Amino acid sequence: MIGLVEPVVRSPLRDQIRQAVLDGLINGRWKPGDRLVERRMAAELSVSQAPVREALRELEALRLIESVPNKGARVRRLTRSDLREVYQVRAGLEETAVRLGTPRVESLRTHLRRLHDAADAGSLHDQVRHGVAFHREIVKASGNAVLLSVWESLGIEVWTHLSIRLFRMRPHENAADHEPLVEAFERGDPEVGVLLREHVLGYAPPEPGETT
Repeated sequence: MIGLVEPVVRSPLRDQIRQAVLDGLINGRWKPGDRLVERRMAAELSVSQAPVREALRELEALRLIESVPNKGARVRRLTRSDLREVYQVRAGLEETAVRLGTPRVESLRTHLRRLHDAADAGSLHDQVRHGVAFHREIVKASGNAVLLSVWESLGIEVWTHLSIRLFRMRPHENAADHEPLVEAFERGDPEVGVLLREHVLGYAPPEPGETT
């Protein structure tokens, strides 16, 4: 008898569409103020409008796009304050993670090595990717699934790319800046949480008139 249960789809269509939109934001296909037309996007991706609508709602929750009454969705005009707020929340979450658990130094060194390799290769995309993976390792070690979920929901990788492209920030994932963190974890420094918080906040763009 043939089973009626459909195979499990590992990557939901909505997630694929969301990633396609994120890629478009990162590579500059869609710029601040550009409209995102559901019908047109669905036609380009050969899907119905329903998953496109769901993906856009998730991106609106990330504050990357906004819905305008009677005009549909458009890319938000992001400000330095927007980015600073993301870094402030992220810094607090990562400091809390350290109080709940300690990451394996060997794992951090693996991510750091990959980060150095990406920097040597001049790959900005890989620097961002491996840098985010380094910090995810720290948050995951907290053992707190809610904390990890909230941290993931910030959309850190895409915000990092956008901060570099829109505000000409230097790459967030500078390999050398992560070395002191690994050393602090290695020696069991009780102030590693404070060091981590300052590390994250150090990349937030200054407000006009502030010095870096």
